[in-house]
Amino acid sequence: MIVSTKGRYALRVMVAMAQRGGDEYIPIKEIAEQEGISLKYLESIMTILSKGGLVDAVHGKGGGYRLNRPPEKYTVGSILKLTEGGLSAVSCTSEGPSACSRSSCCETRPMWDKLDAMIDDFFEGITLADLLKEK
Repeated sequence: MIVSTKGRYALRVMVAMAQRGGDEYIPIKEIAEQEGISLKYLESIMTILSKGGLVDAVHGKGGGYRLNRPPEKYTVGSILKLTEGGLSAVSCTSEGPSACSRSSCCETRPMWDKLDAMIDDFFEGITLADLLKEK
């Protein structure tokens, strides 16, 4: 599994917003400058985070984005699953159209399922609050 820039940037932005507290809306341009992310790319990430219910958005003058819950209520897993579309280590364990046709008879499938569970447990065990403490 390789986490894309979308997932990594989403985590950075969420941590940056958590550092600022949750009361004020932060303009997207300010976030982009602070994190060194192109405004256009950040807009696409923030749309995903907003539609996924992880942040609140207000458009127009005085608008921006903010967290809608305390940092300890966000897991790294929830952010990555939303932005990456899942955390499967190999494509054959994913659901939907890319699901493997041999999954019912594959001798290696149980191993991949265990790895997926370990990855999920790892990322679900880390919160934004934990990341703030580590800084």
